[in-house]
Amino acid sequence: MTRLYRGMDRAALDRAYDNSGHVADFPGLIRDFQTRSQAMRAGHGGRYDLRYGKGARERFDWLPCGRAEAPVFVFVHGGYWQSCDKEDFTFIAAGPLAHGWNVVLAEYALAPAASMTGIVKQVGRLLDHLAGQSELGTGPMCLAGHSAGGHLAALHRGHPAVGSVLAMSGLYDLEPISLCGWNDPLQLTEAEIDRFSPQRRIGPGAPMLVAAGADERPELLRQSRDYAAACRQAGEPAELLLVAGRNHFDVLDDLADPEGAQLTALAALGG
Repeated sequence: MTRLYRGMDRAALDRAYDNSGHVADFPGLIRDFQTRSQAMRAGHGGRYDLRYGKGARERFDWLPCGRAEAPVFVFVHGGYWQSCDKEDFTFIAAGPLAHGWNVVLAEYALAPAASMTGIVKQVGRLLDHLAGQSELGTGPMCLAGHSAGGHLAALHRGHPAVGSVLAMSGLYDLEPISLCGWNDPLQLTEAEIDRFSPQRRIGPGAPMLVAAGADERPELLRQSRDYAAACRQAGEPAELLLVAGRNHFDVLDDLADPEGAQLTALAALGG
């Protein structure tokens, strides 16, 4: 018997969560991200491929803002937990650097080599490691993530080293993912869906900005709205920001802009 989610079968869910299929020239967009990221690394001193664990992808890049005792902005990339590399997104560091953050770009193991349980644990290890490395930055971290990274950031908002969270275009209820093609490499278990759906596990944590492009797919917008509302209903500090004129991918350009809507709202939040 076919399982439906909000009236959608697997084919409809595949379409609803197909972000790359709803932008013009997605391969060209990623190439542009990579070109700009390469230029950012070439033009900005930093430390690259630092280790936070023993796994091949348990590594991160560190870009300093040049200010003593700067706080740290940690960015976790997306890719449905099964694609992309930290090097694809270095360009986003321009915005946080201009606001006086040192920037960490994190990487983690991907499905199917890693399970959701393993990926979530890796991000926890990253945060534990960074909390013990004062030379990388001081004070509470701003934990940011995009898409699957937004999901991982939201899950770790209760980590003691995290002072604020920017969850961008995230996936806060894993049930629809478990019912569509994105689950084929993940093979989510019912226990993982329940344990690792941020909307089902709202507890005490850092103030959070839940952001998305106003031109995102309807399901992504619904997930962001529902999660922000559920956090507020639970008494947790969460603001919703829909960035005008931005889709699931170019919302990252807004983050790279020092005067962009997300960094402006994050500053007002206290991040």
